[in-house]
Amino acid sequence: MILAPSILSADFGRLADEIAAAERGGAGLVHVDVMDGHFVPNITVGPPVVKAVRKATALPIDVHLMIENADRYVDAFADAGASWVSLHVEAVPHLERTVARLRERGVRPGVALNPATPLSSLEEILPALGYVLVMSVNPGFSGQRFIPASLDKVRRLRAQIQARGLSAVIEVDGGVDASNIKALGEAGAEVVVAGNAVYGGGDPEGAARRLLEAAR
Repeated sequence: MILAPSILSADFGRLADEIAAAERGGAGLVHVDVMDGHFVPNITVGPPVVKAVRKATALPIDVHLMIENADRYVDAFADAGASWVSLHVEAVPHLERTVARLRERGVRPGVALNPATPLSSLEEILPALGYVLVMSVNPGFSGQRFIPASLDKVRRLRAQIQARGLSAVIEVDGGVDASNIKALGEAGAEVVVAGNAVYGGGDPEGAARRLLEAAR
């Protein structure tokens, strides 16, 4: 299990320290939620923050683009230092082309699925993906409760990936904490995003370590 703390829940005044603490606790990725106020009802950060995170850590940076016209911005995020980039199927009309562009830039391409977005939307693009981000809350705000039906979605996606002999990694984002992280791993998740569960208690190092222990 790879833990990807979401900096959306971190103290931005101490961002480098917050990232370093989670890294000491065992985090393997840094997750950056990018929202534009249109595709989702919130506004967060852009490439300058990703560039700052790149300077603060050697960990891969996992950027989740919850924005309209996401294909226009993939180069900017690649330039800023993104290692992984996930796109929503609803927000990118020419998804295959954008995924191919990410691969050209040396970025692992992913597709994000909202809770109501069916797995069937991945049928054609799945062989080209490095990962699939299963949203276990409706995107837009941190601190939401985990949607239990997400576990079955992860199981079905894992079965599809295995049946087709593919290598896409499954990532889960939304409401992940010590109460469900082990079940997510058993269902087939290999990467989990956690915001409040890491940064909400004032001890990101200890929180990250406890989450990984709970996963085991």
